[in-house]
Amino acid sequence: MLIIPANSAVSGGFDVANSLRFNRGSSDSLSFTPDSTTNRKTFTISFWTKIAISNIGGSEGGVFNAGQQPNDNGWFNIQQGHTSDGDFMSQFYSGAFRNFKLTQQIRDTSAWYHFVVAMDTTQGTDTNRLKYYINGTQVTAFSSPIYPDQNFDTKVSTNEQIQSIGSKRNGSAALTDFFDGYLSEFIMIDGQQLAPDQFGEFDEDTGIWKPIDVSGLTFGDNGYYLEFKQSGTSQNSSGLGADTSGNDNHFAVTNLTAVDQSIDTCTNNFCTINNLDNFYAAATLAEGNLKVTCNAGNTSFITSTFGLTKGKWYWEAKLTTVGGEEAIGITDIVSTATDNYAGQTANSYSFKGNNGNIRNADENASYGSAYGASVIGVYMDLDNNKLYFAINGTIQASGAGFDITAAASTTNGFYFPMVGDVDSDSPVWEVNFGNPVSALDNAGVADANGYGSFEYDPSAGTFDSASKDFLAICTKNLAESG
Repeated sequence: MLIIPANSAVSGGFDVANSLRFNRGSSDSLSFTPDSTTNRKTFTISFWTKIAISNIGGSEGGVFNAGQQPNDNGWFNIQQGHTSDGDFMSQFYSGAFRNFKLTQQIRDTSAWYHFVVAMDTTQGTDTNRLKYYINGTQVTAFSSPIYPDQNFDTKVSTNEQIQSIGSKRNGSAALTDFFDGYLSEFIMIDGQQLAPDQFGEFDEDTGIWKPIDVSGLTFGDNGYYLEFKQSGTSQNSSGLGADTSGNDNHFAVTNLTAVDQSIDTCTNNFCTINNLDNFYAAATLAEGNLKVTCNAGNTSFITSTFGLTKGKWYWEAKLTTVGGEEAIGITDIVSTATDNYAGQTANSYSFKGNNGNIRNADENASYGSAYGASVIGVYMDLDNNKLYFAINGTIQASGAGFDITAAASTTNGFYFPMVGDVDSDSPVWEVNFGNPVSALDNAGVADANGYGSFEYDPSAGTFDSASKDFLAICTKNLAESG
């Protein structure tokens, strides 16, 4: 059994190189103000997203916003999270709030989703005025929808009305309700209500919805195409918010930097930490579910979104804040209690910071050196049933692998990467499955297939395995080696 998230990458076809990672805690946002008014009635917004933790359980996260909430007539918004749930919705204001909240739950933080919101208020039939599509399929189930009046004017494509991505704006124009997660292929079509087949297609072999080349579309005067290809922070063609449609409708950057440009995309989905396995660890997750602050009150662990059954895999975790007894490693099961610490069960293996031991089945085995603030490399060889750890690039135990149970013989038939602590402290881990969340000290090294960006070379070092080509945990590699 191999766990592959819904709508993960498929081989071949159009590739998306970059996404932009929005972090609620640092109030990340993009903004653009049109210098002329064009079509306020008819437009299409298309984007791919992988959501993160903070927008589940009632925290609102603005994906797109035009105008100011709450009393700006024509205000239009797309957001994730509302009241007690985490479902997507659109809102607009026409004398009163009109909410189009999906009854379909969008809560899988391991998957990329494609959204199309297509508006045309000139339509005579009210249900044709606002159309929602997810992964190529139209959504028709909403909670108490009230469709816009015919010929209703939104604040989209309106002169001097700020268009925001990653946040909303309140009545004083202040940024609020920031989005947590990844966005890629963010497209605005000014003056047309388009169907999803203009942005994606179903793969003929797998049936998975995937992106297509949209460069030939007519974007309209206030339209834009954000590919997040550049890494600058200025509002120009070199910035993170650069418009590549040809219109030069570039977005200004707020609190986003080059490190927020990610290679985790809708055509190569990278592993992250799984917020759905956080009940007992109660860790604080940030930076697209890659920064983990352990809970001092619990001695549990948290696992990854991908489970693995075979192959050779590498990931790193930078320990930025030292606790009392940090733990990093692999496990075949998720945590089941607040004191279910890493390495406690039969097929759970953790490398401990306080003494360099490997803990397995609640027993300590001598392995390597103790470590503090360091980059810990984890090499998991599921073909030869070996596990290796490195401290700042130095393989421990002179390259002798620690024997592990074959994945097929574990409880669920696969292993998850994990991080945690064992001593009721609050270490902070920045986990890198090939998609780092902080600047690397070195130039950044890809794996043998050319994927990922790591502090240290996944193929370097001494191992007692037959091969040392360990790979980043992403769907491109899983398709070939998983």
